[in-house]
Amino acid sequence: MYKVLLVEDEDIIRKGLMFTMNWLEFDCTVVSEAVNGKDGLDKIDRFHPDIVITDVKMPFIDGIEMLKRSIDEFEYEAIIISGYSEFEYAREAVSLGVSDYLLKPLDMELLGNTLQKVIHKIAVKKEIKDYHQVSGLSSDWNAIHNVLTAEGHHTKNVREMLDYIESNYDKKISINDLCDKLNLSATYLNANFKNETHYTFNDFLNRYRILRAIDILKTSEMKVYQTAEAVGFQDYKYFIQVFKKYIGCSPIKFLNTLEKVRTN
Repeated sequence: MYKVLLVEDEDIIRKGLMFTMNWLEFDCTVVSEAVNGKDGLDKIDRFHPDIVITDVKMPFIDGIEMLKRSIDEFEYEAIIISGYSEFEYAREAVSLGVSDYLLKPLDMELLGNTLQKVIHKIAVKKEIKDYHQVSGLSSDWNAIHNVLTAEGHHTKNVREMLDYIESNYDKKISINDLCDKLNLSATYLNANFKNETHYTFNDFLNRYRILRAIDILKTSEMKVYQTAEAVGFQDYKYFIQVFKKYIGCSPIKFLNTLEKVRTN
């Protein structure tokens, strides 16, 4: 459900908006109301609305100033209502990314149509965000790839550690395996690895495994638990935990979003 904040200094208009519009019809709920721009800023910070419907002319801080101070930070959609039809107000509102500019007295049908457009805009933004979440992982992969292919920029020990990860990520491994192989302490190896790659050994290993898991999920029919095993996670729940940490969602949500992007 979309959260709506009403910002209007005239009580009769504000209350009329709250109780005349059938918000549920648009999958919306009014989470709060504000009596001026200053009050509006407080309520925006407190409730994080999806949609702000605001008057322009208000005491203390007007609607335009309120939008200037908050719309980029809180990323909501805004609808301006006003009894003033001056072009300057509308032009400034448009420059701030306001979705629409409606004149008083309000036409509830027109407001409903505007709400539908705004909700569609929010949905599109979410789809774009989801798309980048499932398809825009190239920067993470490039960072890992650059570390792996930085020939001549790593000491012998760190190069061996990176090669070991690439060759054995699908098995149960740890830095202790390399301690025995290189006859050096885990503390020493981790310090060198962090200094040259900016990652700890375990962090790099998990990132590499998750990026490999992403490749599998995007290009095969393998189940999530099979994918976890294929990239070296013996504990399925731990794989889910690490996946969420680096990707921001569960593997199932990742797959659902990927499917949605592919079919749109």
